[in-house]
Amino acid sequence: MSDVTAKEAVENAVKGLKEAELDSRSGLPPVDKWEPKHKHSIDMRIARDGGWHYQGSEIKRDRLVKLFASILRRDADGSYHLVTPVEQAGIEVEDVPFIAVSMERAGEGRDQVLAFTTNVGDVAVAGEEHGLRFEIDPQTEEPSPYVHVRGDGARALEARLARPVFYELVELGETHDVDGESWFGVWSGGVFFRMQRAAELG
Repeated sequence: MSDVTAKEAVENAVKGLKEAELDSRSGLPPVDKWEPKHKHSIDMRIARDGGWHYQGSEIKRDRLVKLFASILRRDADGSYHLVTPVEQAGIEVEDVPFIAVSMERAGEGRDQVLAFTTNVGDVAVAGEEHGLRFEIDPQTEEPSPYVHVRGDGARALEARLARPVFYELVELGETHDVDGESWFGVWSGGVFFRMQRAAELG
């Protein structure tokens, strides 16, 4: 990382956090409400594996990554930005910004609740507010599972489930009829999340 540029980026982020009123529920800055006038892009990338990179080098300091993650916003056009009340810096995200690295379970069957913790410390409890979705690669047929973490609609930030976490989730799966069709999926928070049609299972 360039010491000068990195230092300025951190100072701007810290300044923005000091000036902001944190959301009372999440403890995070209300980035969706900010519309800074100064907009630009920086050479920062979140890789598919969840690693943050600046000018080609991975950012190793967890506190710095969590600081940047706390002011990350996705706009309606799908672009990602680090946002403070005075500045907005566009960055690249290869897939989604976070990785769900662990899962906790309470209850069983339809009554179970699943909580996912991300690599930056967010906790998302799957249910009405935090949905699970599953994409199947049409060529490899490999599933990519995601959980909603923050934001709403087109501005939602998601975490992809790490492979071990996904395997844990699959172990909890069961079949359930949805609109007259049998699906394999998982329950959490009173919601059945469909993974794959039961007829397609090998």
